[in-house]
Amino acid sequence: MRTTLDRVADDHPRPILVGAIPFRADVPARLTVPSAVQWTRSGSVSPVTRPVTPSFSNIDQIPSPHEYKQAVTAALEELRSGHLEKVMLARSVRLNNVIGADPGTLLRHFAHNDPDAYVFAVDLPAGRVLIGGGPELLVRRSGAVVSARPLAGWAPRYSDPVRDTESGQALLVSHKDLREHAGVVDAVAGGLSPYCAELTIQDRPALVKTATRWHLGTQITGRLASPEISSLHLFAALHPSPTVCGTPTMEAHALIGRIEKLNRGFYSGAVGWCDVSGDGEWAITFRCAEVTPSAIRIYAGADVVADSTPDGELAETSAKFPTMLHALGIDLNK
Repeated sequence: MRTTLDRVADDHPRPILVGAIPFRADVPARLTVPSAVQWTRSGSVSPVTRPVTPSFSNIDQIPSPHEYKQAVTAALEELRSGHLEKVMLARSVRLNNVIGADPGTLLRHFAHNDPDAYVFAVDLPAGRVLIGGGPELLVRRSGAVVSARPLAGWAPRYSDPVRDTESGQALLVSHKDLREHAGVVDAVAGGLSPYCAELTIQDRPALVKTATRWHLGTQITGRLASPEISSLHLFAALHPSPTVCGTPTMEAHALIGRIEKLNRGFYSGAVGWCDVSGDGEWAITFRCAEVTPSAIRIYAGADVVADSTPDGELAETSAKFPTMLHALGIDLNK
């Protein structure tokens, strides 16, 4: 196996562990030590010059829209009992009898459409490939320095520059989004704190952009208390994060296990690497797809809070699927 990682070239390459870690602890991780590693410098990705849009026969929704709304209703009952602040519930769609699903082409679409994302492709069992990219760094360790940039709160991007700027600036002063963001930052800082001799948190969140959304992001930087603490230790302390699970995290995780009729697999897990010194970085696998020669499965989730409605959460997840497919170069309207 040969792995290409997007980082400044290293004159002293070290053996590394790379791959993907799932959402649930009872699902095996997909990690490997490559026989060769090629470190590359960051650069723009050229578009696919002769794109071939995969064709498919039909789409399955897993769980069904009715089952998803039932799960949201059950979550709202828990929220009203006062045990939870929010829970993220996911669903998926599967494109069946696919023809022309080339993982390399789909990956290039992803990298070109969102060049600032953490873009990845990981081989999975049974001929599957996990492809995706997302903006959220869960944790990075570089020597004694630890960094994280949790994201929470979002607003849409627009092609009109004035409207786009207004959308981002409105997000910066949104009390609802700032409150949600603060909860996620507190959880990440709390997870890192036992492993750090010092921890610095950015005073105010900044805007982080993707191709389709503005996000609130806060930079967290720390210094390790011990050189024995690896990036995998730090990942384990933070996963699952409130972003992919809910608040409080453990209660939300338990509720997801009871009511979510979906095996998330590697969706809302993480992808990354760790070398023999403990350095490494792990990014959340939020925008991702599992690709086989005959099927493509994509995922979407929505945060259920006290004022959510089943129809509203279904609509939010439904709106995310075309965006994800577009990132892969697939247009459902064709």
